[in-house]
Amino acid sequence: MLDHVFLDAIGALREAFENALLERQALEERFQVDVLLGDMTWETSYSLPGEGLPPRVVAEVTLEWPTWSQTAYRSWCIGESPEERPEIDIEIVLRLQRLTKASVGQEPLRRSMPTVEQQFGPDLDPVGAAIEVSFEGSYDLTDETLTDGSALDRDFGALGGWIASNLVRLGDLKLEYLPPDQGTDL
Repeated sequence: MLDHVFLDAIGALREAFENALLERQALEERFQVDVLLGDMTWETSYSLPGEGLPPRVVAEVTLEWPTWSQTAYRSWCIGESPEERPEIDIEIVLRLQRLTKASVGQEPLRRSMPTVEQQFGPDLDPVGAAIEVSFEGSYDLTDETLTDGSALDRDFGALGGWIASNLVRLGDLKLEYLPPDQGTDL
């Protein structure tokens, strides 16, 4: 069995999403290792239950374990004091998709630096839209976290609840959506 703090973080986040009753989008999950640089990345998507495919609101989560964190972790494991504490980089994208248009009433949606996608049909008529806002940060791994994985469960457990509540709030917005069976990848 492979025992690694990055895999423990992935497990803690999966458990947090399950405890928050979110639905995993299995086809959207990836674990990647950059063989040349050594970075490891885990990407997954979760939505509210019963949203259809593709779901109206979705959280796309990426955890990244950079090579320098692996080096610091290895040093810590053999009893050395690393110059920098290892960390896991986190990106969370909250996404509204299957929208019929990128506006609420007559006003376009605004928020600091959102990404708006527009899909066009064969005649170049707009047929769908998606809006996403991302949040980025890092999780610093302390000696306590590296020694006792329950700190990961506690901290990532809180993240699961935060994501779930934001998805519910986004799902409650009075926007027009395409039906799931006619939905697109947007």
